[in-house]
Amino acid sequence: MHRDRRRDRRSATPSATSPQALPSDASVLVTGAGVVLVGFFSGKQKDFATLMDAAETDLTSRGVRVLGRAVQRRGVSDGGVRSMARPFSSRTVIRYGKAREVAKVREATGADAVAFLNPLTERQRRVLTHLFDCPAVSLAPSYPPSATIR
Repeated sequence: MHRDRRRDRRSATPSATSPQALPSDASVLVTGAGVVLVGFFSGKQKDFATLMDAAETDLTSRGVRVLGRAVQRRGVSDGGVRSMARPFSSRTVIRYGKAREVAKVREATGADAVAFLNPLTERQRRVLTHLFDCPAVSLAPSYPPSATIR
């Protein structure tokens, strides 16, 4: 027999000691911190490498060490062209396989944070922070709109 689903009534605000209660901006990227840089780009966007290089240069000029990079592209295949404007996942922006790959790189390099060129929702930040076991931050406000998916 079918049971109707009930909404989860637990509090939506995380506790101060939980890993989800991290700053939403790039303030965790302090001098000497190591990061893994991640970008999610449309298949039509040919200058993604230039955007990644510019972000890395900007971070290193602020004293942040870029220990790894990962790029997720959408629309390269015929199947992805129709849905290029949406992220692969509403939970993680990038595909889960790529997120696991980034988590392995972060663990291997000992990075302090994972920095996305794309904007992240609060939920995406919480999920990615939990998955990576470190802060996931968005650099999107400091970059032009062309750095986000088209």
